[in-house]
Amino acid sequence: MTGPAGCPSGVRQVALSAGRDLDRTLAFWHDCLGLALHSRFDPPGIAFIIVGGVRLFFSDGLPAGTVYLDITGLDAFVEDAVRRGAAFTAMPARVHVDRDGLFGPAGEEEWMAFVKDPAGNTVGLVERRAATGDTTGRA
Repeated sequence: MTGPAGCPSGVRQVALSAGRDLDRTLAFWHDCLGLALHSRFDPPGIAFIIVGGVRLFFSDGLPAGTVYLDITGLDAFVEDAVRRGAAFTAMPARVHVDRDGLFGPAGEEEWMAFVKDPAGNTVGLVERRAATGDTTGRA
């Protein structure tokens, strides 16, 4: 399906809350998720982290949001992040069997885990895996 000329072609930036403590929020994203600070501007107290070419924009005064990040080795990553102090709200679980290839190669499974940063933003970590044989789509 194609849209009108000039329609959006990708995601440039996602705005997330920095809460009342930008330093603490950025420390979580670095120390628990392993993502480096790209740039910071004080004042006004905003910061950017770049993941896969998409800017994550952190600022006070924004409502908490949700961002989903692709990852490989989800189970090992979560285990390591827990050791670094991350408190996951949902541990890795299969959420979808993509029988028809709607979101990637047909037959793959999609696994997710969820964690909140200190500002209340939810981070969904998403891994595509080879199917285990059960293609009902139920986790």
